[in-house]
Amino acid sequence: MDRIVDAQVWDTAVLTLPQPHILQSWLWGEVKARRGWRPLRFLWYEDNHPVAAAQILVLQRGSLRLGYIPKGPLLDWTDTQRVGEVLSQLGTYARERGLLLLKIDPDVRADTEAGRTVETCLIQNGWRASFEQVQFRNTMLLDLSPDLDQLMAQMKPKWRYNIHLAVRKGVTVRDATPDDAPLLFAMYAETAVRDNFIIREAAYYRDVWTQFMRAGLSWSLIAEVNGAPVAMAIAFHFGATAWYMYGASRDIERGAMPTYLLQWHIIRRAKEARCTLYDLWGAPEVLEITDPLWGVYRFKAGFGATFVPHLGAYDYAPNKLLYRLYTFLRPRAVGLAQRSYWARMQRV
Repeated sequence: MDRIVDAQVWDTAVLTLPQPHILQSWLWGEVKARRGWRPLRFLWYEDNHPVAAAQILVLQRGSLRLGYIPKGPLLDWTDTQRVGEVLSQLGTYARERGLLLLKIDPDVRADTEAGRTVETCLIQNGWRASFEQVQFRNTMLLDLSPDLDQLMAQMKPKWRYNIHLAVRKGVTVRDATPDDAPLLFAMYAETAVRDNFIIREAAYYRDVWTQFMRAGLSWSLIAEVNGAPVAMAIAFHFGATAWYMYGASRDIERGAMPTYLLQWHIIRRAKEARCTLYDLWGAPEVLEITDPLWGVYRFKAGFGATFVPHLGAYDYAPNKLLYRLYTFLRPRAVGLAQRSYWARMQRV
């Protein structure tokens, strides 16, 4: 478990591991560092080759210290011996550094024998299913191996129709620049109010979006009709995977189907960048029409994406009593913050 302090060494190593994730990239850690987190990067080696990686984000909240490995650690989760070793060493790290908890949420499928084996290994090493998910537990994946014509053919007929309809109705798509950050946020905020979800302050998104734009690790796209912005989509890419993380649409010109054309542009960009997988980021907890994300699921499934369930977040807590107290108080604090948020939004 060697600490890495060089960006090129880190990203090069991470990209050699299975399922390298953008949230384990050096830049993501640097962006989070500007929001109060301290990124610490560790590699495990075998015969001088990296076999596991963990970017640990540490946050000090008063006297409490929390650790989080977003979409990690990265390793071959079918190698039971190595999984046990890495989990054990991360638990030791949490104890020695006095963490209240260390949270992980790797992309391990829950519907496979390997996933069930990992779940058993987690429990045996003192990890427990987390009371709080930071990222979406499940996702929607689109295999980008087929050519563009086949990817279009795999879509539902209505989705193909809507893409062509957007073009006929004069929707055009352009690349956003860092100067467009206020416009991107304005559309995102409008969507949040309409669709009833909570967002952060504008400065957070401006920082994330502009940093990844400048690094060439995102496609930030704006759809326009007659020169007026009507929708936006932002996808990140790292290695052979692209992730759709942010999307928004205004109330005007929604009938022109700009969001469908934006997704098609992302798919084309991802193919040009030799990505083999498109992660559309976020899906229902359960595949039932009553789930709040059912509409999101239908939209993404229409492009040919497949629902993939993951194990979700797990916590390692050295001090079990303090952890139980935290898990009791944390949801109540979040609930108060959310009620305050919606009260402010209603006054806007």
